[in-house]
Amino acid sequence: MSSRFTRRRFITAASAAAAYLALTPTVGCERPERYSKVRSSRAAKVKPLPGAPFPPDGVWAFRSRPDLNPPVVEVATEARDDTAPGYIFVAPEKGGAGKGGSMIIDDRGQVVWFHPLRGPYGRTMNFGTQTYQGTDVLTWGQTPGEYVIFDSSYREIASFGAANGYNGDHHEFHISPQDTALITIYNAVPQDLTSVGGRVDSVAWQGIVQELDIQTGEVLFEWQSIDHIGLAETYVTPSEDHYPGIDYFHINSIDVEPDNNLLISARETSAVYKIDRKSGEIIWRLGGKKSDFQMGEGAQFAFQHDARRLPDGTISIFDNGSLVFENGTPKAVEESRAIVLELDEERMRASLVGEYTHPEKQYADAAGNMQVLPNGNVFVGWGRGLAISEFSKDGKLLFDFRLSPEHRSYRAFRFPWIGSPSDQPAAVAERTSENELELYASWNGATEVAAWEVLAGPDPGQLESLGQVPQDGFETAMLVQTTEPYIAVQAKHRLGRVLGTSQPVEARS
Repeated sequence: MSSRFTRRRFITAASAAAAYLALTPTVGCERPERYSKVRSSRAAKVKPLPGAPFPPDGVWAFRSRPDLNPPVVEVATEARDDTAPGYIFVAPEKGGAGKGGSMIIDDRGQVVWFHPLRGPYGRTMNFGTQTYQGTDVLTWGQTPGEYVIFDSSYREIASFGAANGYNGDHHEFHISPQDTALITIYNAVPQDLTSVGGRVDSVAWQGIVQELDIQTGEVLFEWQSIDHIGLAETYVTPSEDHYPGIDYFHINSIDVEPDNNLLISARETSAVYKIDRKSGEIIWRLGGKKSDFQMGEGAQFAFQHDARRLPDGTISIFDNGSLVFENGTPKAVEESRAIVLELDEERMRASLVGEYTHPEKQYADAAGNMQVLPNGNVFVGWGRGLAISEFSKDGKLLFDFRLSPEHRSYRAFRFPWIGSPSDQPAAVAERTSENELELYASWNGATEVAAWEVLAGPDPGQLESLGQVPQDGFETAMLVQTTEPYIAVQAKHRLGRVLGTSQPVEARS
């Protein structure tokens, strides 16, 4: 259920200016539409310039925001009309010259918002949108052990860590329907590992689920894997592991079931567990050595990530597929896949009802996720396979792009989003002659800007409009004919209203 690439190219800010004169940017979850509302009133004085060329080192550099250096992405298969609306959410790791952090991009590969990590080290994971107190918010986890919620103005409204003396892990940060936070924790406990080929005085890394009150930090529920799942269920041994002792469980996702119990994925046991949210007891196991379900043809998965209950009752899983099991014997495979399983909980049978594979056989030895979109399309982050793809419901590849190996993202999502930054637009003017200058404008995270209006005057308090040009990617470049020393820009909505105004700047020579 896949298709071959149609063509491959790099998307950069150097797209032809004429194309943007005819189109507005994607706004929230809308499609680009004819640029009928925003026109240049004085075209002779303000003209669009081609954007910056493709960065040779794969990192964006913006004149108006030199503090931001997000990595470039490669669009391998351009988005089609039947791709779902919305933006793409990734959390690239820091690597090379680029910064890591939280990043929103559009279907052209253009940056919409970038929030870099605070320091030179650390990692951001699980960046996307969730609903909190009835409102769409941005959420992510970042080292060391912090979970963050931002509103649509990109202001922090919550930040917290794990409780009971634990350090939080960033494999999962899920806001429940009750507006609580479900997070994962990795914790080493003393354990005799002789049964799995280890030492008698070693440790086992267990998975912990904590449910927290976001506002108070109170622990509402805590579950520890070692109390319910033994070492006999793991597929790894101490000698195979990069942790001291054995990371026998490796919890990597939590979801809330329709009956309010929990669905938990554990990579190293190759199983998904349904957990009673009150008692912590295991209701059933799906997959692994002790599956309560008979696994139908193609339904067995291995070292999986991101188990989610879908609205129709099926379960989606990103099957890393490092191993499949034939008659209980592991056998290596060459590619990962995204799958949908139907569970018959009366007859206790699991059937494969959906499978999505990449035409270039992406293999992710770790990470990855699968998101079923509202229109039925399937969005797949291939983890360490580096690709990020969108498929139609029947498996046709609609869109595909790549991160570089040093900027891989644990998960990737597509969501509608409307961002209205609380800060001001940024602008910088560089004079090229006595009566001409180049002007660069941006507004990190603003999704509704359709055009930039240029203001100029003899002092910051006396500025008049010289005209406007369509917004072009993250940073719009303009050629402005003026001898006035002070310049500012106004961000304009497609219906003409002013969204924000920059501080006046003096043109630099």
